[in-house]
Amino acid sequence: MIADNLQRVKARIKTVDDHQQVTLIAVSKTKPVCDLQQTIDAGQRHFGENYLQEALNKIEALKGRGLIWHFIGPIQSNKTKMIAQNFDWVHSVDRIKIAKRLNDQRPKNLPKLKILLQVNIDNEPTKSGVLVDEIDHIITQFKTLNNLTLKGFMCIPNPSNAIQSFAKMKDILAKYPNLEDLSMGMSHDLESAIKNGATFVRIGTDIFGKRV
Repeated sequence: MIADNLQRVKARIKTVDDHQQVTLIAVSKTKPVCDLQQTIDAGQRHFGENYLQEALNKIEALKGRGLIWHFIGPIQSNKTKMIAQNFDWVHSVDRIKIAKRLNDQRPKNLPKLKILLQVNIDNEPTKSGVLVDEIDHIITQFKTLNNLTLKGFMCIPNPSNAIQSFAKMKDILAKYPNLEDLSMGMSHDLESAIKNGATFVRIGTDIFGKRV
């Protein structure tokens, strides 16, 4: 069933992305390794995790499979070392302090850690992310972080105006020609996100089912 769900999501993506520009991240938080294994057997390689210890257990269980791990949850300072050591991408950097810790704790034998800056596009007090007018200042500070590569932005818009927020994110990315990625769009709105330039969509429910 999970493999069938995965193929349905891929078909939805293809209807709006016939050039294969979008990478599907299977958001596997709270799901057991056996569920991930079903998607791996069906060709899935990118996985998104929110909870560090749970993610580390899965990374260990599935090592050697050529998987690409994305950390997409809130980041506390005491978690940066293990994130820097074990992940390929981090989508949820929302302050320069966290970026500096990830940079300093990234092992030298690993490729640069790919970073997306989380933007609080709707200026919601309950959500993490930098405000739009803070972006310039934070991007400037990334120039000294030699173990990181800033690739673009991530957002979690308010569902009531997601399309407008996706469009804003597209405009923001266009201001930075050296950046190329937008992580936005989930199970309920991936088509709108892709139409507005998403290069990553983060899909959990429509692949694995609702979380219990």
